[in-house]
Amino acid sequence: MESYHSLNEALKQRFGKKVYKLALDAGMTCPNRDGTLGVGGCTFCGEKGGGDFAEGPGSSPEEQLERAKARVAAKAGDAGYIAYFQSFTNTYGPIRRLRAIYEPVAEREDLCGIAIATRPDCLGPEVMELLGELKAKKPLWVELGLQTIHERTAKAFHRGYALPVYDEAVAKLREAGIDTVTHVILGLPGESRQDMLDTVSYVAHSGVWGIKLQLLHVLRGTAMAADFEAGAFRTLTEEEYISLLEDAVRLLRPDMVVHRLTGDGAKRDLIAPQWSANKKQVLNAISAAFRRDGVRQGEHYVNY
Repeated sequence: MESYHSLNEALKQRFGKKVYKLALDAGMTCPNRDGTLGVGGCTFCGEKGGGDFAEGPGSSPEEQLERAKARVAAKAGDAGYIAYFQSFTNTYGPIRRLRAIYEPVAEREDLCGIAIATRPDCLGPEVMELLGELKAKKPLWVELGLQTIHERTAKAFHRGYALPVYDEAVAKLREAGIDTVTHVILGLPGESRQDMLDTVSYVAHSGVWGIKLQLLHVLRGTAMAADFEAGAFRTLTEEEYISLLEDAVRLLRPDMVVHRLTGDGAKRDLIAPQWSANKKQVLNAISAAFRRDGVRQGEHYVNY
C-alpha cells in the first residue's frame, strides 16, 4: 500500500497508462510584476516565474509541445501527455490572447489534458467561461498559488491578495466542475512548523482535488536571496523537511491527489538548501522515511 495518493497513480487510474506533463511557457506575465499590484513579484519567485524547466518563451505552445515530446520520446512509449502551462500567471491577459493560446491546444488529439497554473485573483468571468469551454473539450485542472494561509507571511513575500480571494477562487472552480490544485511552500521565513501544518490542514479542508507541497528554494537574483545572504532566515534541513512532510501527508484528506512532495530549483540558480539539488536522492530519502515511519495519507485528517 502506498503512503500517499500520488499524481502518477491518479493519472494511470484515469487514463489507463503513464502520463507525462509537458511544461510550457506561454510568454505570460503577472499582475504582481507588471505594475498592476507590484513590480517585483513574490520575493521567492525567480526570473522564469516558477517555470524553471518549461520549454521556454519565444515560440508557440505547439512548437514547445513538439520539443517536449521529443525529449521524453525514448522512454514514453505509448504514454499520454498533458500540456502544463507552468510559467507565471496563465489566465492573466486579454481574453482574445488566452483563447488563441488554449483553444488550439484543447483540439489536439495527442493530449490527454491541460493543466493551467495561475493566481486566485486572475479568474474573472471571461476567464471562467473560457475554462469551462476547455473543460468540455479536454480534462483540465487549474493550479492556484496559495503558498500560505498566514497573512503576515503573505505580506512579507508580497503575494498581493488576501486569503478570502483564494476561498472565492476555489468555490468558483468547484462550481464549474474544474479540478483544482493548491500550491503550498513549506519553510517560508518566519513560519513555525505549526504554521505550515495549519496551511496544509486548511487546504485539505478547502475541497480542492490536489495539493503541491514545495520546499522553499532560495534562488539567485530574487529579493529573498538578499535576505537569506544577510542572515535574515535559514532554510530547512533535509531531516526537518522530511519530518514536516510526514505530518503534512497525515493531515491531508484521504482522497486528495498529491502532485508533488518536493521540488527542484534550477541548479545554476539554487543558493539554498543545497541538499535539495539531488532530487532523486531526496525522493528516495522521503520514500524510505515514509516506509520506516508507516506514514499513511489522511490518518490524522478530521472531517469537519
